[in-house]
Amino acid sequence: MSVRTTDRRTPPHTTPRPTPEAASASAPALPAVPAVPADRVPGSRVPGAGRGPGRGLRRAALSALALSVLVPLAAGCGIRATSVPVDAGAAPSRVGCVLPDDRKSPESGGGASVVRVYLVCGARVSPVERKVRMPGGRSSARRLPVARKLLDELRQRPEPAEDTAGFETAVPRRLTISGGTEGDPDEALRLSEPLEELPPYALAQIVCTYADTSAADAEGGVILGGPAGDRSPGSEGAVSEAEGAEGDSGAARSPLRRYECGTALRTHPRSAESSGTQV
Repeated sequence: MSVRTTDRRTPPHTTPRPTPEAASASAPALPAVPAVPADRVPGSRVPGAGRGPGRGLRRAALSALALSVLVPLAAGCGIRATSVPVDAGAAPSRVGCVLPDDRKSPESGGGASVVRVYLVCGARVSPVERKVRMPGGRSSARRLPVARKLLDELRQRPEPAEDTAGFETAVPRRLTISGGTEGDPDEALRLSEPLEELPPYALAQIVCTYADTSAADAEGGVILGGPAGDRSPGSEGAVSEAEGAEGDSGAARSPLRRYECGTALRTHPRSAESSGTQV
């Protein structure tokens, strides 16, 4: 019997394993896969990636469309469009033109009377009551003294309580007043400055202050004029009758006008420039 012996030193026939290099070379080529933009892969957005010109134009178009819709809406609501933020600041304070209770109605006594003096407050003239020693009576003989006393009150600075409440005066401190001259009505009063040169607020103050006193006529009207122009006979620069209303040495005779203290004059003092009727 024969025994088959195998040489253990010779390995049995086996198929050799290919090396990695050989496997790569022998494997079939796979089709190329296109690269996916980083901004389209969830969780892998790169800042600035994918912002091409087309996308910027689309965003600009959307912004312009939104602005074109909002601006008419804002204009319709009374809101003026602005390109920059505006700081309007605090709300403006408004003076009430109201005196304290203890100054509203002073009591007369000791030879003094309570009179109404019109002062400027805001855009109008309003009355304040003051305790003033006035010449007595309402006769024509008292017209000039009363007018002078009231003018003194108008020329003074407002009292502390009046100033705090917002009152002030526009009457010049240099302004004086005198009676009418020959040919003037008995109720006429002449100021040291032409009416057209006075601040309209000052003229409104004078008219309304005089209106309810003996400085006014029987109907409450106030007849005012500027300088008479002619001077007393014998004085330097006197105007003769032949020279008329205006002479070589004298000033022009200012015309007289009659004013009334109505609502229009009190609420719109600038109208004093064109109000009044010529006498």
